[in-house]
Amino acid sequence: MNEGKSSIFGVTTVLMVANILVYIGTSVASGNFFETSTSIMATFGQLNILVIRGWYWQLFSSLFIHANITHLVGNMLFLLIFGFKIEGLVDNVYYLVIYFAAGLLGNLLSLLLGPQVISVGASGAIFGLFGAYTAYLGASLGSSIILAIFYGSYMFLLNVRSGVNILAHFGGLVAGILIGLIISKKRKPEFFEG
Repeated sequence: MNEGKSSIFGVTTVLMVANILVYIGTSVASGNFFETSTSIMATFGQLNILVIRGWYWQLFSSLFIHANITHLVGNMLFLLIFGFKIEGLVDNVYYLVIYFAAGLLGNLLSLLLGPQVISVGASGAIFGLFGAYTAYLGASLGSSIILAIFYGSYMFLLNVRSGVNILAHFGGLVAGILIGLIISKKRKPEFFEG
């Protein structure tokens, strides 16, 4: 596997542009730039009862829907930070595997919140990037998994508050840590002759 190289035109930028364009679209459809309507979030986000009835695509589409402008800006800031860090470590395929697997696990766990709950946002996927980065870096430097769990738990606890889908964050974090550890094991150290 080739080491990734962070670029202004990389996966992080593409995901950020996609999230911003989707937010603009949902703003127009909602008739409000600052807040996405409940009907739009129920249709394109994750309304658990609809997922249970077969709208499985919502498990992915909800990763690009945000409740309001503050939600979008916060997520894009963290995507920028951890996305570029991951781009510097892994190739595009692994990046996308981390992002979507973490988002999917977070959204699957969100089904436990009840049938009438609506979940939106890229937070689970972004927590996955954070978890993968921490685990990968720790394993590559010979640190134990405890460090990844410690930093992951700290970030997780910072986000425990009303209105925040902690199951999505937790699922994303766990998926990211596991994938980060798997990737670090697959990578072979490079040796250079002096």
